[in-house]
Amino acid sequence: MLYLLMILQFIMALAVVGEAGLKLILASAVSVFFIYIWAYTSAPKGRYHPLEREQMPWFYDGIATMARKAGIRMPKIYLLEDYIPTAYSFKDTLVFSLGLFEVLGEEEMLAVAAHEIGHIKNGDTKIFPIIAYSRYLMVVMTAIVTLFAKNSLTALGAITLYVLYEISRAEYLKKREFEADHAALGLLDVPMSLKYALEELKYYEDLRTHVKTNTLPSIEPGIERKQGAPIIETHPSYDERILKIILEINRGLQNKLQ
Repeated sequence: MLYLLMILQFIMALAVVGEAGLKLILASAVSVFFIYIWAYTSAPKGRYHPLEREQMPWFYDGIATMARKAGIRMPKIYLLEDYIPTAYSFKDTLVFSLGLFEVLGEEEMLAVAAHEIGHIKNGDTKIFPIIAYSRYLMVVMTAIVTLFAKNSLTALGAITLYVLYEISRAEYLKKREFEADHAALGLLDVPMSLKYALEELKYYEDLRTHVKTNTLPSIEPGIERKQGAPIIETHPSYDERILKIILEINRGLQNKLQ
């Protein structure tokens, strides 16, 4: 659906500006491609530190076991100097903030790692960057049609295609998060630990939001990471994920009893 919408926008751009538009779109596509290659081949720098086994054997070995179970090679593991709990994956690499270890116990940390391994197993670390950079191309094509359209109906059509693209992109990314959770449940010795991890993270975020909005002026709000609420959510909520996890675990238990 995403690529179909991009193709339709491309055709509309060609119809509006012709050969000049084609050259601009191709130039944008080449630029996006080289940015993607640069980002994909670059190693993390700055506050990222590689995790060695002797630093945290329980965590390193747990990830190694789950990677073998998932049928992928051992991922690189980095620790991020950030007090805000976060974890993500890219290429064959897992990143965990130091703040995450302050909030979660060992089983919950391994559950978070299992989710990120699920992303690698499902190919999301290759797909997500393509979607992210393709979005810039979609913005360029929408801008071309909107700026050079000879009538408001054509401009409205371009904007409509872009809105549909954003909605489709968000739904696709949400679906991939659920699928990463599904993969994680198959990797964990204690599947319910993923539910516990999400509950802890939800509690932390709710608490942090409450503190930010109700305390007297202090240094704390100033050092928080600034995050504006997106117009279209690309991640399912904690509650949605927790509900799906509970239902899937219950289905698994019922199948074993039958």
